[in-house]
Amino acid sequence: MIDVVIIDSGGANLASLQFALERLGAQSRVSDDAGEIEGAPRLILPGVGSARDAMQRLHGAGLVEPLRRFRRPVLGICLGMQLLFRLSAEGPTPCLGVLDGTVERLHAQPGLPVPHMGWNRLEVSAPDPLLDGVASGEYVYFVHSYAALPSRATLATARYGAELSAIVRQSNFWGTQFHPERSGPTGARILANFLRLDGGALQAAV
Repeated sequence: MIDVVIIDSGGANLASLQFALERLGAQSRVSDDAGEIEGAPRLILPGVGSARDAMQRLHGAGLVEPLRRFRRPVLGICLGMQLLFRLSAEGPTPCLGVLDGTVERLHAQPGLPVPHMGWNRLEVSAPDPLLDGVASGEYVYFVHSYAALPSRATLATARYGAELSAIVRQSNFWGTQFHPERSGPTGARILANFLRLDGGALQAAV
């Protein structure tokens, strides 16, 4: 039985995500089939690279509206989190729009190059089932050039020059700007929490 369907949005390192899920005892499948995705118990939307390319791929596979209508748990990772927002400044590119706001390019500063690559601390700002057992100060691994500013959807932040959204939620849609599959025990805990999410976890919408 499949526990989670990973959406094939192109360009992502899907194997490392599948291995991370397998270590947690979860069965996953990579798919861009709309019917399979609509019937999944939960979805992960990964992504690296260009927002425009990823959205074109989702449109081409007929996945944009099924994703917007999906009412079971969804986790966007890295670019996948950014695609949950209304707009990416990269392009600019209209995205899925399940979260309001625009994803903006990071500004390089002395000692803070772009892309941002490396380990940064989380600052938890709101309780949530995805963060069960995760505390402020724990480190996770980022690789990105764009980010969302903190908003009412933000569950946790990180600082890279400015404060940015590290984890977000709107209803049944969660997102992590970092890569949980590359973030050691903290990332594994977040993925395990996601695999435990069900209808009861969706009652409180951010």
